[in-house]
Order: sequence, then C-alpha cells, then structure tokens
Amino acid sequence: MDKKEIGYVGLGKMGKNMVTRLVEKGWGVVATDVSTEAVKEISVIGARGVVNVQELVGALSSPRLLWVMVPHQVVDTVLQELVSSLSPGDVVIDGGNSNYKDTMRRAEELGAKGVEYLDAGTSGGPGGARNGACVMVGGKRELFNRYEELFRDMAAPDAYGYMGKSGSGHFVKMVHNGIEYGMMQAIAEGFSLMKSSDLEPDLKEVARIYDHQSVIESRLIQWLGEAYERYGVGLNEISGKVSHSGEGLWTVEAAREIGVPVAVIEESLKFREDSQSNPSYTGQVVSALRNMFGGHEVKKEKE
Repeated sequence: MDKKEIGYVGLGKMGKNMVTRLVEKGWGVVATDVSTEAVKEISVIGARGVVNVQELVGALSSPRLLWVMVPHQVVDTVLQELVSSLSPGDVVIDGGNSNYKDTMRRAEELGAKGVEYLDAGTSGGPGGARNGACVMVGGKRELFNRYEELFRDMAAPDAYGYMGKSGSGHFVKMVHNGIEYGMMQAIAEGFSLMKSSDLEPDLKEVARIYDHQSVIESRLIQWLGEAYERYGVGLNEISGKVSHSGEGLWTVEAAREIGVPVAVIEESLKFREDSQSNPSYTGQVVSALRNMFGGHEVKKEKE
C-alpha cells in the first residue's frame, strides 16, 4: 500500500472511535456523516471533515479507499451516493453489520462498475473501535493483502484475519453474534438462578471469582461484574426487555437454509422476543451486558 489515506462514511459510536484510532496510527482520514456535529468533532482530532460523500470522494487520490460504517438499512443508499463519483479500481469496505447475502450482491454490483468491495465484520463495540477491534475480512485475497496494514492498525494485536470470499467476513461476524446470544443467555440464566436461590450468594463476588481462572472466564463475565459495580446486583435501572439488532435472527435463518440445528441460538433469540411481554432478571442481565460492551440504551422507560 503506497499511502495511508482513507475516506470514512459514518461517525456514530463505532465510526468516531475508529477514525480517532486511525488518525493516531498516522492515517490521513477524510470523513463525513449526516450529523454536522459529528463531522466537527472528528475535525478537532485531526481528521478532515466534509459535508457529503461527493466532497469526500473528491478529496481522495486515486485509487481511492473508503470505509463505510453505517446501519445495514442504509448501506445501499450510501453506496448509490458513492458509486456515481467513484472510478474503476477504487475500493469500498463495509465495516458494519450487513447481511452477508446483501454483501455478496453489492460486491457483484460494484464489481460490474470496476469498483472493488470488501466486507469487514467488526467486533469489540465502541471500546474495541477505539482501542483495537476484532476484524474479520471477506472478499478478494489480493485486496486483503494490499490493505492488511489498515486492518492491522484497526485491530488489537493478532485480532484481524482473512475469512474467505465475498460475504465471508459478514457471515463469520453474523455467526459470532449468534454465538454471543447463546453465551449471554447462559450467563444470564445462571446468575438469575443464583439470585433466586435461598443460599443468597454474593453475585458481585461470584462474577469476580468466575473471571479468575474458571472455565467460563471471559470478557462477558468481566462486563457483568462491571455492570454490578455500576448498577448494583439488583440491576434495578435496567430493563428486563431485551432488544435484538438482527444478527441473531439472520444466524437462525441461515442455519435453517443450510440445514444445521442451532437450538441454543434459536432459543436465545426467542427469549429476547418473548421478553418484550415477559421481562425478567434474566433479561436484565442480558440487557446489562449489551450496555457494557455495545453502549446500547437499556434503562427502563420512565412510566
């Protein structure tokens, strides 16, 4: 790679932190967002903020490298705005949580115009975006090799890799999120059981000890301990209604199409759906975990 220059679309919780990290790693970043305030904020930290994607494309030298970090519902809209200004040989990377089938379609559509497309499933939440994420890349191997320095700079040590052909990065990230559903559900059920026990164990201390050399030691257990510190063991501020952002459902749908049973993931998804009318402490634990790693809004609605 000849130059460390990138255009960045999307400055939400993940995008702003990732741009900050890239600037610190020596990248020249030109960025835009629908929020003018977000654009002003990243300008302060050394990136160049612009008002729209056309100005962004015009500020980059060819061949251009662009990273799109927006909700999956608006990726097509962003790409439509971009493609009229792009040239053959330019490369677009979708770093958000897109459905892998949409990614495969987009790669084919952009490829017909001579524009290359990579998918980069990104895990770690806003904290990972700022301090080093886990990045799972799909698309042409030669493009991964060409831009490996970018993925290395975005990621924590040894936390990036090439997953396979177009769609693979988002597919692997989708399954990751499905596994995450099951792990969070198991933790929440276990701690709910202990909370209801007549033995009344100290759940804050349980979380601490589980996170030191036990078989289930994990970042999720660590985050639960931090949630107990922040909100108290009762999690009284936290809603027992658990939201889901789509990847768990996509995992279940893909499993059905492929013919592989995913009972744990499917039941975890069903729990989240049912929790809307049946909130519980189990749901509060899952919600608290979502808040700790993803910054999701999970507090109870005021009556």
